[in-house]
Amino acid sequence: MGAQLRVYRQRIRSAQTTKKVTRAMELISASRIQKAQARMAASAPYSRAVTRAVSAVATFSQVDHVLTTEPESSTRAAVVLFTSDRGLNGAFSSSVLKQGEQLAELLRSEGKEVVYYLVGRKSVGYFSFRTRPYERAWTGGTDQPEFATAKEIGDAVVAKFLQDTAQGGVDEIHIVFNRFVSLVTQTPQVVRLLPLEVVDGVDAPSADEALPLYEFEPDTDAVLDALLPVYIESRIYNAMLQSAASEHAARQRAMKSASDNADTLIRDFTRLANNARQAEITQQIAEIVGGADALVPSK
Repeated sequence: MGAQLRVYRQRIRSAQTTKKVTRAMELISASRIQKAQARMAASAPYSRAVTRAVSAVATFSQVDHVLTTEPESSTRAAVVLFTSDRGLNGAFSSSVLKQGEQLAELLRSEGKEVVYYLVGRKSVGYFSFRTRPYERAWTGGTDQPEFATAKEIGDAVVAKFLQDTAQGGVDEIHIVFNRFVSLVTQTPQVVRLLPLEVVDGVDAPSADEALPLYEFEPDTDAVLDALLPVYIESRIYNAMLQSAASEHAARQRAMKSASDNADTLIRDFTRLANNARQAEITQQIAEIVGGADALVPSK
């Protein structure tokens, strides 16, 4: 009984230590998510405005530009996966990787070669463990994104998009990230950045309305060339902020669940320890009574 009681007490101490760690991580994530939500909300209007402007120009200007023209045959596609650098956040990274695999299967079924760009150590570890190739990777700071990183990612994928496919370029750019819905819900989302497919936030004019007129200075190609990197950088940065907020929310939820499980373990092992202690006391009392009875002379 004594050895069993020691085991129970040791497990109680282990669960209490685990609870301290998970509770601290839960509080840290809860404090950081407020700032992440504020940054995400601050960047959203600019990202929507840039997307709206680019979509309107692409739809109503009727110009032939790489930004607005769908290629006759698409043979290569770039997929940017946004995961986390650290774990302990539930299915945050695995859901993105799963969605990326489904997207890759769809693209391959259409006869397209997939080129991967990875953001976060989890995606790098996933590809390295399976010895799968990828073009470039960015690690560090996924929970606190910086615009410089978004610009670097944007420059890399835009350079591939503008490059001829015969020389290693791509015809499409897709991003896969966790979209922040609420503190409870974060959903993996796939967005095709280029070529533009639909007008985001721009309604088509009715029959009695005229199409918007645009004047370009110095010329159309120069304006669209300038809009292309701005559009890509803003969308990628917004996706990074969405992913960061989702990561903190997922980690907070996972750590709360871990703390609750630790409480359950502590309660269960405490009950078992009390039962073992009571059994030990009962056995000791029985031994004492038995010994006392043995010392009593028989009549």
